Amino acid sequence: MKSAVKNPKRMMPGRSSKKPDAASRLREKIASHTARVGIVGLGYVGLPLATEFANVGFQVTGIDVDERKVKAINDGVSYISDVPSEEVARLVREGLLQATTDYEEIAGLDTVNICVPTPLRKTKDPDMSFILGAVEHIQKHLHPGLMVILESTTYPGTTDELILPRLAETGLEVGRDFFLCFSPERVDPGNQRFNTHNIPKVVGGVTPVCSQLGALFYGQAIETVVPVSSTRVAEMVKLLENTFRSINIGLANEMAQLCDMMKIDVWEVIEAAATKPFGFMPFFPGPGLGGHCIPVDPFYLSWKVKLSGAEARFIELAGQINGAMPRFVANKVQSVLNDRGKAVRNARIHLLGMAYKKDTIDVRESPALDVLALLRGLGARLSYSDPLVPRVEIEGVELRSQPVLEACRRADCVVLLTDHSAFDYGAIARSARRIVDTRNAFRAHRMEKITRL
Repeated sequence: MKSAVKNPKRMMPGRSSKKPDAASRLREKIASHTARVGIVGLGYVGLPLATEFANVGFQVTGIDVDERKVKAINDGVSYISDVPSEEVARLVREGLLQATTDYEEIAGLDTVNICVPTPLRKTKDPDMSFILGAVEHIQKHLHPGLMVILESTTYPGTTDELILPRLAETGLEVGRDFFLCFSPERVDPGNQRFNTHNIPKVVGGVTPVCSQLGALFYGQAIETVVPVSSTRVAEMVKLLENTFRSINIGLANEMAQLCDMMKIDVWEVIEAAATKPFGFMPFFPGPGLGGHCIPVDPFYLSWKVKLSGAEARFIELAGQINGAMPRFVANKVQSVLNDRGKAVRNARIHLLGMAYKKDTIDVRESPALDVLALLRGLGARLSYSDPLVPRVEIEGVELRSQPVLEACRRADCVVLLTDHSAFDYGAIARSARRIVDTRNAFRAHRMEKITRL
């Protein structure tokens, strides 16, 4: 891997007496901020990326099939918590940001970033339909000088094996007529310290020229760019990052279960282990994995490995452990109620938090929904509070967020699933009869009625 490049924007094109080729023309446009930037997919990855490039003076066109998102952006309204509506409104007003559902806009663009979802099917194999749909539209409007960059998380080989052959069908040559890269998104919704601008950007191209142009492009808006030797390396980087987290969280979750069996406080164990200044990095247990990355990304690698006749045993085992945590939590709630002589059936159980992580609105793959479904299956009377998620639907039944303290007073048991900053933990501790804390959020409140994982 090459070392990180600070400010690639300074790499200006050289002078030549010959007519500039496609790479030179694109290099000049990027360096002068006259390149017309396109972002396909305006979700948690695409919209923050679009605003970063618009903020440094590029004219950015966002393309999305969701007419509601397109209308919101053109009206100056953000639906992503990390992007203020005021910023979107200003960029739209200045003519630097617009959105459309029309893929024909690609014909007038110089760069296109693909930021569409890549979910897993129920069989745990990758669903490439969103990527293929975007590539099909790009292929129709591919033209000399266009740079295409895939950001959607996927398996190693996707860019070379899936996208390149389709774009090459146009007769244009990669590295000469058009340019193709992969750059893994590293968005962490709700993170107040790291955002799209200051998270280092890894990029690898199909050819060296592609890599150079990709690094130059990102260097205009991103603080640090990390070029790598190929798209496959860049694709594997993201999978390693999230597989590392999945496996270590799986270890923490297994430790929580083992400590529970031996009547040991796992949180105290982790806190004490974290005092070691080397050789240990703390990971924490919880009700399970959620979000669009960690529960999904490792299985892209596992699927690819299986195609080679091998087995990714760590990945599969971590997935099993993490996937079993919602049931472990439901069993813990059942045990707490049993200790008070009450069955789960018809018990009033109030859940705190539906989002998959602290201080976000995102419920994708949220383990809280799994815990809710399991307790509902046991016959519990359920309610929830989440300051950022006003409603959820589970098995055709809609629930709406309730006032926190009032609901906690009525409940036979309160289950903390998402440790939002907005919750008043002291007041909740005083109001609730019993609490099951899956996030160690009540660590400052040592009460007998609080049970931690």
